[in-house]
Amino acid sequence: MTIPLEIMLRGNDRVYTETLIHPGDPSGWSDRDVAAVLKRILVTIDRVQNPGKTEEPEVSLRGLSWIVHPSGSGVVIALEIHSASAVAGPFNVSESQLDGLITRALRAATPTPVVH
Repeated sequence: MTIPLEIMLRGNDRVYTETLIHPGDPSGWSDRDVAAVLKRILVTIDRVQNPGKTEEPEVSLRGLSWIVHPSGSGVVIALEIHSASAVAGPFNVSESQLDGLITRALRAATPTPVVH
């Protein structure tokens, strides 16, 4: 699937438009697929913030705020981090299905504390 992405950097009035590619239809995606898309969004934000950077950063799915919001022809994912915000989509999948996938993907990415 081709995913339109709009990025807004803090302190910058410009909207950057990018395109992501992820295989398959969103209605058939797993938690891993959604985690991969979220990481791709974050890597793309980093690339827009640091255009001369050549290496891809390691990405952790922590410290971000997100919502799934209805849009004209589906739903979009809106992400916010301390330095930028981004809107990806639309995705042809139900709001509740995508919301559940993101919730599970983020929960799986959060390390469980070890108590000794």
